[in-house]
Amino acid sequence: MLIAMKSDGASTVIGWREWLALPELGIPCIKAKVDTGAKSSAIHAWCLETVIENNREYVIFKVHPLQKRTDISIDCKAEVIDKRIVRDSGGHEEERYFINTLIRYAGREWRSDFSLTNREGMLFRMLLGRNSISSGGFAVDPSRSFIAGKGLLSVYDNPAAVKDL
Repeated sequence: MLIAMKSDGASTVIGWREWLALPELGIPCIKAKVDTGAKSSAIHAWCLETVIENNREYVIFKVHPLQKRTDISIDCKAEVIDKRIVRDSGGHEEERYFINTLIRYAGREWRSDFSLTNREGMLFRMLLGRNSISSGGFAVDPSRSFIAGKGLLSVYDNPAAVKDL
């Protein structure tokens, strides 16, 4: 059963979990849970710090892109587009920074907003919510995973290459 997030007939199918890239953040590969039940998207972030540059607020943060791999850490920086309260699936509220960044998947690119939160205890370092799914023009097939493959994951096979990210 497909869950259509866009009704223009031009949807591309995406599975319930996929490997995506966030090139503007220097993240070549991160496993995302594609979640039609979540309105917004989230990225695992820790060690958050804000700075003001040219009258704009930026957030500097670190990302462990792979579950159970704290040896791989990527330093990121993005402009803050908002700061607001988000309620998680357990009903807990947290104030989060929001950024906008480019997503790359299966040869397609689109922009989306993400909240930054510590997802250390979660199975997925990224949650792709329905706003992001819709803006990418996707239909979700919840019976499928990794439709575009796991090729991006090979970037982490070479520790020297990861240090240069």
